[in-house]
Amino acid sequence: MDAHIYPKGCAFNTLEDIKDKHVTVMGLGLNGGGEASVKFFLKHGAYVTVTDMKTADELRPTIESISADSTIDKSRLTYVLGQHRIEDFSEADCVIKNPGVRFEGNQYLAAAKAVETDISIFLHFTKSPIIAVTGSKGKSSTVSSIDYGLRQAGFTSFLGGNITVSPLTFLHETSGLTPVVLELSSWQLRDLRGRGCLKPKIAVITKIVPDHQNWYHSMDKYIQDKMLIFENQTAEDFTILDFDEDNYSTDSETPDPEIHKWGDFFAKATKGTVLRYSKNPLPKNVFGVWQKINRYGLTEGYETLPFNLRTVKAQKHFEESQQIMGKLSVPGAHMKTNVLNACLCLRLMGVAPEQTMQILGQWKGIPHRLELFLRAKYNKMHLAFYNDSAATVPQAVCEAIKAFDRPIILITGGTDKQLDFTPLANTLEGKDGTKNLPKEIFALEGSGTDKLLDLTDTKKVRINGPYESIKRLITVLKSHLDHGGTQFYGISTEDTPLVIVFSPGATSFGMFKNEFDRGNTFKGVVKKFFI
Repeated sequence: MDAHIYPKGCAFNTLEDIKDKHVTVMGLGLNGGGEASVKFFLKHGAYVTVTDMKTADELRPTIESISADSTIDKSRLTYVLGQHRIEDFSEADCVIKNPGVRFEGNQYLAAAKAVETDISIFLHFTKSPIIAVTGSKGKSSTVSSIDYGLRQAGFTSFLGGNITVSPLTFLHETSGLTPVVLELSSWQLRDLRGRGCLKPKIAVITKIVPDHQNWYHSMDKYIQDKMLIFENQTAEDFTILDFDEDNYSTDSETPDPEIHKWGDFFAKATKGTVLRYSKNPLPKNVFGVWQKINRYGLTEGYETLPFNLRTVKAQKHFEESQQIMGKLSVPGAHMKTNVLNACLCLRLMGVAPEQTMQILGQWKGIPHRLELFLRAKYNKMHLAFYNDSAATVPQAVCEAIKAFDRPIILITGGTDKQLDFTPLANTLEGKDGTKNLPKEIFALEGSGTDKLLDLTDTKKVRINGPYESIKRLITVLKSHLDHGGTQFYGISTEDTPLVIVFSPGATSFGMFKNEFDRGNTFKGVVKKFFI
């Protein structure tokens, strides 16, 4: 079924136009998007109906948060929970849709007079320059480091979107001088098709790998939604794309024989000024940012741009390379790439190279993305615990393993999204050249774990489990530390601790509310056992 194309424009001509309109919020949820929409429309004088297939008990934290807000008129609020009623859609002036719900084939959305999302409403009314980020891996780390860098450089910056903060919460604080950084999922982009409201000053597409194939059933359809990020850009805007090799030729169902990677595919399609990022020096006349290892073994980042950012843009090419990234606090080659893209965004916003290096060298990452949350000493061993719960694709686990040059224990597994776990199986067995293989692996139950076990030679790789809970898994891991200790894992010191990294490579359905609940549960159990 073809993706739905929304009418251009917005259901509301002005914010004042919202007053006394009947708005249905489809999907209250627990991550803030539905709650933000409810509060936004109530504050603007609308009559709001909230409908969700979840029950009031399941949604209690969000309902209690709305009830505690004294700034909204709750007499205009109606809950219809545990069901959807067609009249709540057909009789509303506008329906605010949850991005996780398909429009295609949905009888309720088909009955609506107008359908919007919190993102489309925000984009229609904000005057802010937009820095938009999408991709398969690294979105949240990239947007977080961009926002951090802008704030440290003196900008009044805002961060929202798929990173669980609805931009409606800060719409009234934005202006033409306040940059907004948006993380946009493929689903959120899909809900913007045809509207003409997204024209980012800077669009970044992070590494592309198969994802959400249980929803799309086609890599090409997934990519079509990703391409909406630059659909309305012009040559005055920037599109930042990967230059390194990937599996475009095999992942695409209809590959262009003249194209060999997703970055080139996007570069051919965008009207924006293309800049590239790479883990290696870029060829002559390919402009963007790249990395190299200095003589001390540290990664440095450089820019080579087609203009001089220190002056008004010149028409002639400016090919002098400048260093814009130095020593970083975050581990892993993929995290360095995310920070390098943030450096480039800061440079495009006018921040000097020296200031960019100084600022982003201090960024320490974000929760659930290779987050170092505990150092502990146990049974004469020094341990460092990392929470990488936001790793929901197998390739992200591969990157987490390669982020460390010391012994690691890997905790992985979860629910499948109809993804290929072969890359992870190859990494665990060292078939892809990975040298620092996990000393031991502990797996959580799930359909993704089952696929991984079927692909992995367990005679070569020691996989424990799968376990029905994190508590049970950590209990067994602690027993292994008690009885194996330094003899099995090797000597660890305060400077070179044994790393224990939780990187699932799958979703959290069934066992947790979402990946954030999963990460917080992991951190809570570990602290209970090791503090």
